[in-house]
Amino acid sequence: MGAGLAVSIGQFSDKGVKAINQDFHGALVPQEPERSMKGIAVAIADGISSSAVSHIAAETAVKSFLTDYYCTSEAWTVKLAAERVISATNAWLYSQSRQSQHAHDQDKGYVTTFTVVVFKAASAHIFHIGDTRVYRVSGRSLEQLTVDHRTVVSSSQAYLARAMGVNPDVEIDCRVERLVPGDVYILASDGVYEFVDGKLIADAVAANDNNLDAAAERIVEAALANGSSDNLTVQVVRLDHVPASGDAADLASEAVRLPLPPVLAPRADFDGYTILRSLYASSRSHVYLAEDRESGARVVIKVPSIDMVSDEGHMRRFMMEDWIARRINSAHVLKAYARTRPPNYLYTVTEFIEGRSLTQWMIDNPRPTLDQVRDITAQIIKGLRAFHRMEMVHQDLRPENILIDNASTVKIIDFGSTRVAGVVEANPLGDDGDILGTLQFTAPEHFYGETGTERADFFSLGVIVYHMLTGKLPYGASVSKIRTRQQARKLRYHSASLYNESVPDWIDGALKRAVHPDPWKRYQALSEFEFDLKNPNPAFLGQGAQVSFVERHPLIVWQMLTLFFAALSFALALRLYS
Repeated sequence: MGAGLAVSIGQFSDKGVKAINQDFHGALVPQEPERSMKGIAVAIADGISSSAVSHIAAETAVKSFLTDYYCTSEAWTVKLAAERVISATNAWLYSQSRQSQHAHDQDKGYVTTFTVVVFKAASAHIFHIGDTRVYRVSGRSLEQLTVDHRTVVSSSQAYLARAMGVNPDVEIDCRVERLVPGDVYILASDGVYEFVDGKLIADAVAANDNNLDAAAERIVEAALANGSSDNLTVQVVRLDHVPASGDAADLASEAVRLPLPPVLAPRADFDGYTILRSLYASSRSHVYLAEDRESGARVVIKVPSIDMVSDEGHMRRFMMEDWIARRINSAHVLKAYARTRPPNYLYTVTEFIEGRSLTQWMIDNPRPTLDQVRDITAQIIKGLRAFHRMEMVHQDLRPENILIDNASTVKIIDFGSTRVAGVVEANPLGDDGDILGTLQFTAPEHFYGETGTERADFFSLGVIVYHMLTGKLPYGASVSKIRTRQQARKLRYHSASLYNESVPDWIDGALKRAVHPDPWKRYQALSEFEFDLKNPNPAFLGQGAQVSFVERHPLIVWQMLTLFFAALSFALALRLYS
């Protein structure tokens, strides 16, 4: 496994000819695994000169980002995490201005420009508000990667068109650039870039290759010498090593550090647990009911099959199950068991749920009421929301992966197929695009190469609800046979009322939309589907009339045809012998 992302950073700031420095800058290079999961952040802010408190705004913007960004979920993408943090800081700055004596004069409030670059895996994520700039050194010149948010009044006058703290909401420019080893990125305030050219900056970096702080200071000195009348700040970032695939975030590496457990049997003592019995065994994993000897709690221990140890993708997904379970907090999602001892073997531990799978529940309740189906669906939706809010897509939602405990609480289990946006972003080559879910409940787009969207989970949920009401699948076995979008468009929905006449037209209409072959024509929010299962949607009323009598009552039609042909045969026989 190769080295992770490595950078060299140089920074320098000076108040210049002004009384105070209203610029602020900072950088944070965390240790692994946080560096791979969250990246390296370099930020710069320039408070507006008309405000006596803008230096506070600049400092707050930079410090808040470098602190709060690293407190966001590792499951989130850089974009989601950065935008949430920047928006929260902007709202705080705006509120401070509104509470000050200059509440109605934004030029004197807590206002600042803000630009940050997050270097993660093999990408640079740029977030920009105002007129601080990001450049990439290209030979002896600079390539500007940001657009100045300025409104020009005349050749000698311009003002900021966008800044933090001006409005309760802020518009953020976002851009992603591919990283190349040896690339040099420059962040600079207008007191620098308006008074030096690209050649001088490139030469300063080249001449101070082993001391980028000195390079940054040399650039600021040159800008001052050229007559800069503003505060001056410059940051220089050189990419020393760029991982090919975000390898430091590859959780399969955790697997090689611990040995596989020995063969487990009932009453065996294992790592502080007593094995009670085997719950499940397959070619991929073995699951046991155990008791923690320290706490007395019953838990579930999952061990990877020895046959799968050489499968790197499987081992990575196995490690991800525990990682995911520890980051989702929902009453409707299986919880990881809080360990008090470091493990000596490779395995996962989760809470034990005493109950039955949704598959068994459907066997026990072949004709459930609509209220029963609604209750189970509402709980599944709560669990799915917990995944989606963390930018996770379950990808294997099916009756076997839904448990109902003895208190009728529904819980989603088995995270081996779950796609985590933040992890994929850190390790893009680790997302092989394989179809990981169960074919009967997998969305059509998975079969022609589109993966990892929440709408795929919406489809699986729709199939589950359809299956609870009918015992059938909305497209039979046709979905797993498609390989192109054109084939997906030819799928024909089988009305739920064909198999269960008690299903109202409006429920059938909701199901049809939920499992639409085109992901963009499905429900775009789980709340919409939940609402339409409880309240008749006028758009779906009367749709049952479109289903022919033959489709609704095939047995009756067959019996009538049989009687007709029997009568016809009898009449012909009489005629022949008369």
